[in-house]
Amino acid sequence: MSTSSEPSKPATSRKRVAVVDDHIMMRGGMKIFIDSLPDFECCWTAGDGKEAMSMLASDKPDILFMDITLPDRNGLELVKDILARYEQLPILIISMHDESHYAHRALKAGAKGYLMKSTSYDVYEKALHRVAAGGTWLSEAMSEQMVQAFTTGSRRLGSDEFNSLTDREFEIFQLIGEGNSTHEIAEALRISSKTVDVHRMHIRTKLKLEDGAAVTRFAIRWMESRRRSPS
Repeated sequence: MSTSSEPSKPATSRKRVAVVDDHIMMRGGMKIFIDSLPDFECCWTAGDGKEAMSMLASDKPDILFMDITLPDRNGLELVKDILARYEQLPILIISMHDESHYAHRALKAGAKGYLMKSTSYDVYEKALHRVAAGGTWLSEAMSEQMVQAFTTGSRRLGSDEFNSLTDREFEIFQLIGEGNSTHEIAEALRISSKTVDVHRMHIRTKLKLEDGAAVTRFAIRWMESRRRSPS
């Protein structure tokens, strides 16, 4: 009988995933979920953009999960800043905002995918595997919408004007359309009311609207139209 033993199989390397989200329950839940997956582990979490940049400087993950709305930074602008320093880092955006509003902006900023926070955990796992393999993740509906727009050359009414808005301006435009006051927007984004007013002025100019009231009316109508139709 042979006394030699079979060579041990090398341990499977788990991809290291970091999570950036300002809600402590979301961070905790995502950490537990990621650690439960055989191919992934959560290496660290952060609550805002500043903390995320600090953590990245000392511990770069394989994949970064990041909320689009953070207390100190616009998430899409943070994506651009991160990729300027860590060009090959795959970033998956997670958000409560409708993907039809933000997914294309996330990809344009350099993210590798966009997931709604209401998405089931099995979809989160599929997205992680896709991005870990070098791919990009969008929901089937969003992928079809983007392919259709590309192949047919179709555009939504006003798309040129909306494309002229910065990510922060578009975020504020959406919050206006949801009926939020200047003070409420300032509180939600943790910026001053004066800053909100400056953004509102830029929105008015770029969309060629006559005054602040016209901005509010147009934003509300636009949001209502989006709720009625997913396309």
